[in-house]
Amino acid sequence: MTDGAAALGLGALTRKDLMTDYTVRWCPGCGDYSILAQIQKTFPQLGRKKEDFVLVSGIGCSSRFPYYMNTYGFHTIHGRAAAIATGLKLANPDLSVWVVTGDGDALSIGGNHFIHLLRRNLDINLLMFNNRIYGLTKGQYSPTSEFGKVTKSTPLGSIDWPFNPPALALGAAATFIARSIDVEGKHLQKMIKAAYRHHGTSFLEIYQNCVIFNDNAFATLTDKETKANHQLLLEHGQPILFGRDRTKGIYIDGASPKVVDLADSEYSVDDVMVHDKTDRMKALILSEMTYRPEFPVPLGVIYEVEKNTYEDLTYQQIDYAIEKDGPGDLDAILHAGRTWEIK
Repeated sequence: MTDGAAALGLGALTRKDLMTDYTVRWCPGCGDYSILAQIQKTFPQLGRKKEDFVLVSGIGCSSRFPYYMNTYGFHTIHGRAAAIATGLKLANPDLSVWVVTGDGDALSIGGNHFIHLLRRNLDINLLMFNNRIYGLTKGQYSPTSEFGKVTKSTPLGSIDWPFNPPALALGAAATFIARSIDVEGKHLQKMIKAAYRHHGTSFLEIYQNCVIFNDNAFATLTDKETKANHQLLLEHGQPILFGRDRTKGIYIDGASPKVVDLADSEYSVDDVMVHDKTDRMKALILSEMTYRPEFPVPLGVIYEVEKNTYEDLTYQQIDYAIEKDGPGDLDAILHAGRTWEIK
């Protein structure tokens, strides 16, 4: 296959086909580099032409993404990427639409658009890079910063309780919620594919390290010596185990989770919670482990159910209206006089 054929979207895509000639401008060591690499590696595996993909971003470090992907893209305004993506998907449902946003962009000024995108359930993929800080504006605390976080805007420590993104998404009636980490390349690729396959709004939270303003925020999850005891890798239908020898598990005591050691004869693998991604209550239990240091951090697909998408229902209504009243004549309406009656 020639480079020209690849440029036209003919034949199999490669990562090179999705790279642009823009100089990638993030701080050296930023987790965004890894996320960009995994997306460029994963998109060619989805069996689509690059012209089918559209990346929509707001404002923030993550929002440079459309410049670095040789696809269609929109660099929009702060917190409004979800609104632009909604209009785009409704206008052309055949496109694969991806929102790229950060924890500040999505959950602060964009919080209203975030929850309504999830509840409407358009077939849109939302990637939220969560570094628990404002990076572009130089280190202020964000809606996901921990309680007591000392930053340039909270020198005595934040007194805001942080948003818990998976729990917030559950409350907004999301149909797909997952989490990964910037440096876990294979796992991140797996989650991107799972998000793409979901018919509905997919919310993928990606823990992303900001080396300048919040370095090592997720060090226990990424350090080789500690990650086995802090990563809770979820697999649908499998017992929820973790630890270097997978001898620890999550046991439900009444309605509350607790960590148990299977080396203790009091518990066995049969006592451990089995992951069911379709079970909303189990998803809530897993989500609530966020910000609780006594628990490992759930990674993988936390929740997934199927529900009619907003664009499918919209076009069903349009088809019904046309069948009932005919296609209509916009020119006739515009020239009908000073007032119109819309049925």
